[in-house]
Amino acid sequence: MLILQDILYQVKIRSVNGNIQAPVNDLQIDSRKIGKSSCFIAIRGVQADGHAFIGKAIESGAATIICEELPDVLADGICYVQVENSAEAAGTMAANFYGQPSMKLKLIGVTGTNGKTTVATLLYKLFTALGYDCGLLSTVQNMIAGRQIEATHTTPDAISINALLRNMVDAGCSYAFMEVSSHAVHQHRIAGLHFAGGIFTNISHDHLDYHKTFDEYIRVKKAFFDGLAASAFAISNLDDKRGSVMLQNTAAVKYFYSLRSLAEFKGKILENGLTGLVMTVNDQEVHFRLIGEFNAYNLLAVYGAATCLGEDRHEVLRCLSVLSGAEGRFEYLVSPVDKIIGIVDYAHTPDALENVLKTIHQLRKGDERVITVVGCGGDRDKTKRPVMGQAACDLSDKAIFTSDNPRSEDPQEILKDMEAGLTTAARRKYISVVDRREAIKTAFSLANPGDIILIAGKGHEKYQEIKGVKHHFDDKEEMERIMEEQGR
Repeated sequence: MLILQDILYQVKIRSVNGNIQAPVNDLQIDSRKIGKSSCFIAIRGVQADGHAFIGKAIESGAATIICEELPDVLADGICYVQVENSAEAAGTMAANFYGQPSMKLKLIGVTGTNGKTTVATLLYKLFTALGYDCGLLSTVQNMIAGRQIEATHTTPDAISINALLRNMVDAGCSYAFMEVSSHAVHQHRIAGLHFAGGIFTNISHDHLDYHKTFDEYIRVKKAFFDGLAASAFAISNLDDKRGSVMLQNTAAVKYFYSLRSLAEFKGKILENGLTGLVMTVNDQEVHFRLIGEFNAYNLLAVYGAATCLGEDRHEVLRCLSVLSGAEGRFEYLVSPVDKIIGIVDYAHTPDALENVLKTIHQLRKGDERVITVVGCGGDRDKTKRPVMGQAACDLSDKAIFTSDNPRSEDPQEILKDMEAGLTTAARRKYISVVDRREAIKTAFSLANPGDIILIAGKGHEKYQEIKGVKHHFDDKEEMERIMEEQGR
């Protein structure tokens, strides 16, 4: 069992009341998980303020309390440590508690609006194929040397991250690849972590329900690179108009990848079809299984990171050429009878939806129609709803607006928000079907042989969240069932 003084190394402390030599059994930010000799860290969250649960934590056995504001009455025998920022302290303390695991392997962070999951997953698959034991922290899944652990958030809390990294170190992992969300940066969930490298994919309209302005969203993403050490590398997408800005103030060694400009990692698409991409990467021609321009960027980012980590370029490209992407990212099925192409994709931002639909148009061989099933999540950024609706109509022959994860909101109201910004031409192209299962069924009923159906927004998710309850729902599963039922 560690003592509090050791765990507080490099924490910004304002005051201490009590015995700093107190033993600490575990760290907790959830008062419901407190046990004997726990250290409770009171964090001001979006939904609740941990300071309101200090009393409950002490009743449950907490021996030490970390907080920004001391309670009016201090309990006997309890050590209170007042800090400048509890969330930041949690990250630093977790790193100390678990023995600085991020310094015992090479941790690579991937940030951006779209592509984070695919880039992190491809890196994990690539380095596994190159013979390393690796870890993965992603939206879809967490992996430790081939063993899967369910993921619940894009980036877990600071204590969970360090616990997972410790498990990776103990399992002999040399590398860990991690999605870094803007929420995680802003909420100090990555405080105390040592990154060997960082990758920027792109930035577009998302999470404005949380960050309020696009400028603030950019600033938070950029803060990840501002915090990288001089010994790290930073790789950015030069073709994104904010790709250079992201690395402006980083101390890390800078690299760029591009399809359109001169860069350290330069690509050019030669062919783009359902069989994959043929492209040159730094003048070497390669066939990849992944589809679409957006995946060309993802592949360049992965290639760049592997090169920065000292891997042989030819071996990297050989391994990358046979890899598939992340679950729920442009996964497609072809119906056996009518040859209807059904595509499931996680696209849940206007930019991601446009990218996927533009890719679909590039894959069309004739006059096949594109039918898009799309919704928007409840209790999330409302400003993107009309933009999503317009994008679906602009780039589809028919759009079906439906439920995504309505959460606590009325699904009909979400659909009204999506409809609100539609032009007169767009209004002739869409219908609303609230029930997602019925919406997918309707899409197939409207489809002619050879048409392309995109089911967007949920991707890998296996549930629909309605009024606080998660119901089993899998877009790919539904698509397969409907194809069979309709004999398509």
